[in-house]
Amino acid sequence: MPKIGNIQLPDFPLLLAPMEDVSDPPFRALCKEQGADVVFTEFISSEGLIRDAAKSVMKLDIYEKERPVGIQIFGAVLESMLRSVEIVEASGPDIIDINFGCPVKKVVSKGAGAGILNDIDLMVSLTEAMVKHTKLPVTVKTRLGWDHDSIKIMEVAERLQDVGCQAISIHGRTRAQMYKGNADWKPIAEVKNNPRMHIPVFGNGDVDTPEKAMEMRDKYGLDGAMIGRASIGYPWFFKEVKHYFKTGKHLPPPSMLERVDAAKRHLQMAIDWKGEKLGVFETRRHYTNYFKGIPNFKEYRMKMVTSDDSASVFEAFDEVLEGFGDYEFV
Repeated sequence: MPKIGNIQLPDFPLLLAPMEDVSDPPFRALCKEQGADVVFTEFISSEGLIRDAAKSVMKLDIYEKERPVGIQIFGAVLESMLRSVEIVEASGPDIIDINFGCPVKKVVSKGAGAGILNDIDLMVSLTEAMVKHTKLPVTVKTRLGWDHDSIKIMEVAERLQDVGCQAISIHGRTRAQMYKGNADWKPIAEVKNNPRMHIPVFGNGDVDTPEKAMEMRDKYGLDGAMIGRASIGYPWFFKEVKHYFKTGKHLPPPSMLERVDAAKRHLQMAIDWKGEKLGVFETRRHYTNYFKGIPNFKEYRMKMVTSDDSASVFEAFDEVLEGFGDYEFV
């Protein structure tokens, strides 16, 4: 069974991916309840942390029920990254994760996230310095490479392990692909099967059914799966994968009552954590998946995603339960 530092994990753990404006404490709590083995925060700018930017600092909030929990940071300036490690360490996470994979332009243009894939020496030296600067296990999330012609993930993984990285999560796309096309897990499997590698190698990208999670485990031999988009508005995905592993059968989908209850709790926790305005706004992205596939539902969905006050959203939830309470999901 894989370990991250001294953290013992179950066989083939399921990890909640760090996702901007998604992997906040309310959503992490729901995913943890449904079987996520390790959860990660939204990625946090090292520059924002050292400037004490309110949004960055707020992302440091973690709770006992989440453990083991990793705080993910990104940046490309050594001094800022080391200072941010000190700030993060004071928040008491179990893991510090470095984002070397975010493909969005505003991050890449600063040489951070996937931008650092153009400078592997810098990636390695930053990781080594951060490992030496903290007693917490340091892990890395990255991509196959910058583009198809510059995939060096085997070299990257070996060198990161050699400087003390305790686990690596690899998204099966290059930065050039962004989120298009299909994730390629073969190079990730090659990293895992490299006899030099002894740290956990987790796969990420396109794990959106229990069957794919099983394929990642059994065909590709990876140590675990990092789940991202499949969990948005659907925290039950972790439970469904584990049930499938155990029985070979699919769990029945959550009922309308379960979905409405989860959506209500999600919204209330978000309001309690970040206030009415942000709580309402940042929970909207989940509602499509909470209530996916229901016919004649547009009116209710529009009310959920356009209302600026929580009372109207809670009212919409009650209307859904009243009008669609007997709807059977397939």
